[in-house]
Amino acid sequence: MNQANKMDKFFMSKVSQYKKYIINLIVPAIVFGFITGTLTSFFVTLFKHVAHHVIHYSQICYEFIREHLYILPLVLLALLGISFILAYIYRRVPNLKGGGIPTSVGILRGIISFRWLRTLIGVFFLSLSSFLIGVPLGNEGPSVQMGTSIGRGSVRLFAKTHGAWDRYSMTGGACAGFSVATGAPISGILFAIEEAHQRITPMIMIVASSSVLFANISSHIFASFFGVSTSLFEELSLPGLQITELWIPIVVGVVVGILGALILKYYQLLKRFFAKTIKIPSQYKIFIILALTVCVGLFSFSAVSTGHELILELFNPENSFTILALVLIFVARTTLTISASTNGITGGLFIPSLALGATLSAIIGKIALNLGMDSRLYVVILVLGIVASLSGLMKMPLTAIIFAIEALFCYENIISVIMVSLIAYFVTELFEAKSINDSAMETRVEELNHGKETKIINKNVMIMPGSFASGKQIRDIFWPANLFVLSLTKAKTKSEEMDGHGGKELHAGDILNVQYSTVDEAETWKELVSIVGKQE
Repeated sequence: MNQANKMDKFFMSKVSQYKKYIINLIVPAIVFGFITGTLTSFFVTLFKHVAHHVIHYSQICYEFIREHLYILPLVLLALLGISFILAYIYRRVPNLKGGGIPTSVGILRGIISFRWLRTLIGVFFLSLSSFLIGVPLGNEGPSVQMGTSIGRGSVRLFAKTHGAWDRYSMTGGACAGFSVATGAPISGILFAIEEAHQRITPMIMIVASSSVLFANISSHIFASFFGVSTSLFEELSLPGLQITELWIPIVVGVVVGILGALILKYYQLLKRFFAKTIKIPSQYKIFIILALTVCVGLFSFSAVSTGHELILELFNPENSFTILALVLIFVARTTLTISASTNGITGGLFIPSLALGATLSAIIGKIALNLGMDSRLYVVILVLGIVASLSGLMKMPLTAIIFAIEALFCYENIISVIMVSLIAYFVTELFEAKSINDSAMETRVEELNHGKETKIINKNVMIMPGSFASGKQIRDIFWPANLFVLSLTKAKTKSEEMDGHGGKELHAGDILNVQYSTVDEAETWKELVSIVGKQE
């Protein structure tokens, strides 16, 4: 009888445990995933639709200016006015500056604060203004940032008392934005693991997967309504490389890796140049970049704009680009993209980075064709260059491999994709070059925290009954930025058994000794209380 009671208690405890797990984790993740994923899908699809028309209209404008050069002074005067407007907006809302992915990563890691609604609206329209002018920035970064904003809005509007879910919902929104913008759902999930948080936990997987799932289901509905494609590129027919042709990923990986490392060093150089050498107000720096963009675009629209159309042109082995033209386009795009990013012009770095890889690999392909290489291998070289740029420039080797399968249709070249991704990544690591996203994020953080005093705080907090942290592992929780859990004192007596996670599952009454550095003590404490519960 006593044994039966023990079995009943064990069974009831397990039922209670699973019930708590479902109610406290699975249900909120699905609910937030549905709301965030669906809303992100709608806004990003709408954004893609409008951006397509704006970019097309931009190309028409460039052709018109090229045929009527006498209006160029008026165009430059208009750009000067736009520069003053942008500088004013950036001063008022700093989070609208620069690449969408670096800013979103900073937000998801808790080191950048923002207001979700003004960011959502601002990024939408300011990115379109960049596309109209032809600044070589993309729409995937803004899509991620809009998804991040919608993730916060979902919590603030529908679950204001559950503030600890904020960064989880934003993570789901960022993944959904990346997924819908690129048509690569698995890559969208990996974005949370490899780029946003650089770790994997069950909670990250559940939140990211549910948001991406609902976003991709709804994106097909919205895409048919707005008349846009759900994929980034049309399906490619790529021949599989033979064992004797595996020199191709090696050469591409090394060349793109070396030049990618130089680009990342060039980023730091231009950043210092604009910050320390050109000591003029920000509106004039923006004007210089916009004016240079227009001047370069009048020679070749391929050297400006997002880079998506350039990649599509390069996919054709019979394209009219000479090797010299590709070199000039590469130099122009690199300089303009980095200059625009370091000076905070709104737009993404994802597609422009892929365009740089495509241009480099096109140069390699043209040289190989001149040396007698089979023309069927040209597109393979181009695709491998894109993969190498994603792995080397953005330091996302796993995402690059999956992206190659999902968006670039490299089903028959898995080995080559893995080789080029790892080679490009290791080459940039040898040069100790930071990813372009990390460099851009550091720029944003430096600007936002300039002149603020950093405080280091050490205190004990108790896990309160019914709090977000109760029942979760330490690793699963998005603690405030720069917070370290120094020690954990369990509420249970030493005679009781450890839990299945080595005592790291938190329960009501547990005491945490935490230390954190912050420039906003009140905001950090508010975030911590939303996790552990209001302290007595």
